[in-house]
Order: sequence, then structure tokens, then C-alpha cells
Amino acid sequence: MQYTEIMVRYGELSTKGKNRRNFIDRLGFNVRQALHDFPALVIKAHRDRMHIQLNGEDATPVMARLSQVFGIQNFSPSIRVERDVEKVKEVAAQMLAEKYHEGLTFKINTRRSDHNFQYDTNELNDMLGGHILKNVSGIKVKMKAPDITLRVEVRVNGIYLSYETFDGAGGLPVGTAGKAVLMLSGGIDSPVAGYLAMKRGVDIEMVHFFSPPYTSEQALNKAKELTAKLTPYVGKIQFIAVPFTEIQETIKEKVPSGYLMTLQRRFMLRLSELIARKRNGLAIFNGEALGQVASQTLESMAAINDVTTMPVLRPVVSMDKNEIIKIAQDIDTFDLSIQPFEDCCTVFAPPAPKTKPKIDKARYYEERLDVNGLIERALAGIEVSEIKIGDEFMHGKQEAFADLL
Repeated sequence: MQYTEIMVRYGELSTKGKNRRNFIDRLGFNVRQALHDFPALVIKAHRDRMHIQLNGEDATPVMARLSQVFGIQNFSPSIRVERDVEKVKEVAAQMLAEKYHEGLTFKINTRRSDHNFQYDTNELNDMLGGHILKNVSGIKVKMKAPDITLRVEVRVNGIYLSYETFDGAGGLPVGTAGKAVLMLSGGIDSPVAGYLAMKRGVDIEMVHFFSPPYTSEQALNKAKELTAKLTPYVGKIQFIAVPFTEIQETIKEKVPSGYLMTLQRRFMLRLSELIARKRNGLAIFNGEALGQVASQTLESMAAINDVTTMPVLRPVVSMDKNEIIKIAQDIDTFDLSIQPFEDCCTVFAPPAPKTKPKIDKARYYEERLDVNGLIERALAGIEVSEIKIGDEFMHGKQEAFADLL
């Protein structure tokens, strides 16, 4: 049978009290962004549920996209029937007949948002259940843990039937927790950090540092494609490419090798803060996991954080690598992250970086550099682009792999 609507339940938004309307409005905006390429849909976000009228659209791809939008607890594809009990009986029996197999059990669960309807919930349960038992041979009623629960919702504009419920992505609608930037590398961890930030309602913009000619165009495209992997959770994401070649060459020339990574990260953090403030961001996210590499010890984090007063948030900081990889696989970024296109951090990685750098030494070495000039020139060269659902950037990846072999 062809579905006519998808009914969306909010979950955690029910706890938001006086702010609930703002959260629902934002969720409605995000759903419209995520489903922008389904023009026939009509999306109505009410206080208790969201209703997506399909108007002939195939429900399957719509639900696939909907399952990735944060702020949704679950959703059910439904069939709208006129407010005629005989027609409701007919459709209900057809729905269960299509799903029937030997030993199938069911129950009816009716809800009335229109309390002026002529029958109450118990009467509807009895009438529909009796009709199904007469017309679907072999089916049985089971009130606790049935195979199928047929949900019946009586509204002013019709009666809606559904028997399937799919889990949503949970979390909070992206944008309800403010805006931040994410320091996006080409690795496994930072896309996972971005995913977790968005799940808690943060509207993130990607900041990616690239160093041509040391890093390739494919490395930049890889970061853009990683961003595209996260767009289904929100609809679109701003991608900010920051030229970093001059800074890295200058640091390598004038700073001892043990402090190369520390100073590079300090510059990245300075630039990320300036970009965030210019774009009304409230925090900086990154993919640092404690103890994973030299720049991610507590001493390194302290030496790097010395350059900013903006909150630096690390969603994966306490996870081990296998936990991070599991999330990366779930959100389909892992296979892309391990493709061998090096980013600027790996290209300029020193052979023996300091794992316990001193803040005073980092400041001392920076006195050799024209910090303000380097920052200004990097900011002048940034490029901002908008990445949407379905955008692709790695068209030539198979040929590139062949060249590497």
C-alpha cells in the first residue's frame, strides 16, 4: 500500500518547556533542508508531532534521509483514510493482510486528537480488531508484545493508520545549541567530533587548513567530501579552507623541530578563533583524543590552548581508537578518512615532536615570528563554500589510487 504521510515524534524535545516551540521550529527548518530535493512534500511541525505529507513521493528515500536528522525520536509511515469507519476497517484489514504470516499476532492502539469523533478509543479498538479477525484468516490478538501494533490516530482532517515505527537519530536539532567551528583534518577523529557536536544541537562550520603544493587538491577534496558525509544531519554546511603554507614554512625555518607541531597547532587555534568570532561562533571543536598522538597529551593541549580564551571542546577526548572507528563506520566517514591523501599536519610532522612542551618555550619561539602578519595573510586567503547533501568531490579517487600503487 502506498503511504500518504510520515508522522514524526520528537523525543527529547518534550523536556524543553517554554523553549519547546523554538526547538520544534528549528527541527522543522532542518527537516525541510534535509528533504529539499523532494519538492512534493508538505512539512508541518506541530507542538506534539511533525507531519510530512508525501503527496505521491516514495516514502522509502524520504525516510532514509529523515533517519539522519537530529532531534527526532522515531517516525511512522502512515496511510490517511477518510473519517468513515467502514473505510478505515477496509484499509486496516488490507494492511495486516499484506504483512500476514503464520502465527502473526496484533493489537490496535487508537489515539484521538479529535475528541469530538463519534467513537471513543475503546470502541474503535473493538470495531477494527473484530473486523481484522474476521477478514485476515489465522491472525490472532495479543495485547502484550504483539508482532504488529496497528496505530490509529483520529484527527480533524482524517484517520491515520500505521504499523511500523523507525528510530530517528535522537539528540537535539542542529542550531539549537548555538554555532561553532570544527577544525576538520582529513583523519578519522574530527568528522566523528563534528557528528557528536551536531547531535547535541551545535551548528558547525568546517575549518580546514591546507598547504599547497605540499598537500594535493585531492586532499582538499577529501575534506570537502567528509563534510558532505555530515550534511544529511543538517542539510548544508559551510566549508572554510584556510591557506597554511607560509605559516608552516616559516615555523619549519625558524623553530626547533621538537616544537614544530606545537606552534603549528597554536596558529591553527588562533585562526580558528578569529574565524569563529567573525562568523558569530561560540566555541571551537576538534577531534583530539587524549594521549593518541604527541599533540594530544595534557601538556600539549595546555601549551596549544594558551593562545585562546574561546572554549575548545573535544567530544572524543576520552574515547579509545576503536570506539571512534566504530562511530566513523556508522556515519560512513571511515573508508574516506583512511584514503592516503595527506593533510598539512602529517606532511609537516617533525620526526620527534615534544610530548610535554612548555608554554613559556612556545611563547619564546613565537617571538622569532611575525605572528600578526602571518595570521593576517592567512585570513586574507580563506575560501568559503557551501556544501549540500549529495555534493561529491572525489570523482577521480579511483585513478588517484591507481597512481599510488
